[in-house]
Amino acid sequence: MIGTLHSPESQSSSVLDGGRITEQKPIGLSGEGSAVTRVGPLFYWSWFRSSVEGYIAPHPHQGFEIVTYIIQGKSAYKDSHGTQSDVGPGGLQLLRAGSGVTHEERMTGPDVEGFQIWFEPYLRDSLKQNPAFRQYRPDSFPVSRVLGGLIKTVIGHGAPPDLSVDVRMLDYQVLAGNQATYELESGRRAAALAVRGSGSFRSGGDALSFGHRDFMVIDTESGETLTLDAQENVRILLIDVPVNPGYPLYSKRP
Repeated sequence: MIGTLHSPESQSSSVLDGGRITEQKPIGLSGEGSAVTRVGPLFYWSWFRSSVEGYIAPHPHQGFEIVTYIIQGKSAYKDSHGTQSDVGPGGLQLLRAGSGVTHEERMTGPDVEGFQIWFEPYLRDSLKQNPAFRQYRPDSFPVSRVLGGLIKTVIGHGAPPDLSVDVRMLDYQVLAGNQATYELESGRRAAALAVRGSGSFRSGGDALSFGHRDFMVIDTESGETLTLDAQENVRILLIDVPVNPGYPLYSKRP
């Protein structure tokens, strides 16, 4: 296991709607100063919060496949193709932006919290496709139980979101003193965000300790079993992507 840890201070941040929405960005957009600029086709990752309500005015997207995953509160979506959608805790919205769409978002709480994550398909092909939007209810995702916790499969391995990008995304919730595992295959890379608590990832004699809000990137030389040890009650969002997706990726700067 080869792991690097990035504290909140080495991630970028921003505010929207006059400060009503705050963002911690494990992976920022070009020029936003994140230590990690991308992880394979994982292009952008924002962890947003709003204590009461926040509004993001209409803005355009093209090409990318954009996931909004809600931890608590609600996200209301509206776009230029007439789509309207509300999603609550545990639900997910997927926008395949294709040739282009303009949308707006409203976050309502109290204490709304969630993630917006962009995945990069082969843009030459994606830009020729019509945009598409899907919403997925919290009860539509597979959940497996382990001693002292549960693992929700959000993307891949039987989960319903239909991305064209090769992505696996899991939501781990593990009580203190317990553990869970993940099989990281050769040629793939894991990105993990500590949403709650502290603990470590280990494999063989290697270990990577983390605290609340830390971001980790984990590589393997030949495929490994990663063990997540929960020192406190932890919640980890883990995204697994190929190191090389098999197509050219958009040029991006720190």
